[in-house]
Amino acid sequence: MKAKPVIFITLVALGLALSSCKTYFIPVDSFKQQFAGLDQNRRVHTKDPYGAIEAYETYPIDSIKCVDDKGTWYLLGNSPSIEIRFKEISGRRTTFYFDRLIFGKTWVSGQRSHFFPSLTRTIQLDSVKLIEVQDGRKRYRYIKIE
Repeated sequence: MKAKPVIFITLVALGLALSSCKTYFIPVDSFKQQFAGLDQNRRVHTKDPYGAIEAYETYPIDSIKCVDDKGTWYLLGNSPSIEIRFKEISGRRTTFYFDRLIFGKTWVSGQRSHFFPSLTRTIQLDSVKLIEVQDGRKRYRYIKIE
């Protein structure tokens, strides 16, 4: 009878390990280069997990250049579920949706929620020590509307 809880805990731990999101890193200079010169936005439409459709403007970035934990460069395909986390020198962490970023020469601003677009924050890039990016695997997707 004691084997059942051990098996259950093992299966849950294995499931969590296999379903966890892979985290990549973007060097701050690379982040600045990827956004440099992007002043034209494109209109996109997304569908959320509940079927609601939303339209908004975003930068025309189809893939994100990032580095894995072994130092290997990787191209992560952009989607509405990509999350980007800025870790500041002060220890503060801020997470945005990648396709909801607004980028300036010295700052970045973004939305922290799909459901509450007014939850925004602006960060000075010179205060950022680490940028992480991952696919949050939320069921948001781009759709084409004719």
